[in-house]
Amino acid sequence: LAKKPDYNTMKEELFGPILTVYVYDPDKLDETLDILDTTTDYALTGAIFSSNRANIEKMTSRLTHTAGNFYINDKPTGAVVDQQPFGGGRASGTNDKAGSVFNLLRWVSPQTIKETFVPATDYMYPNFLNE
Repeated sequence: LAKKPDYNTMKEELFGPILTVYVYDPDKLDETLDILDTTTDYALTGAIFSSNRANIEKMTSRLTHTAGNFYINDKPTGAVVDQQPFGGGRASGTNDKAGSVFNLLRWVSPQTIKETFVPATDYMYPNFLNE
């Protein structure tokens, strides 16, 4: 649990599993979004969780350049190869979006947004039961 939005795990590009949670003051949402947009040079993956449609739209719009892969009410675990483009922005790479036709995207700066409308109720996957 991060006490401030410039906590190390929120600024550095660390490959996990790592989960950092920053609980912001709801009255300071705009200020918090500004901080999130300017705190780090990296922009690989990000996620927001909210049941408020207006907040989802506001946060998605304000955080457009904070992640090459952006998840809404879904786990930010990365794309499934050849099913969804995946690549970072800013200092997180060239935002190439690896995969056949997606290499053409090198010349633009797309953002992948994935939203889950029926959130998971359990963290277990069927293959976990085989272990």
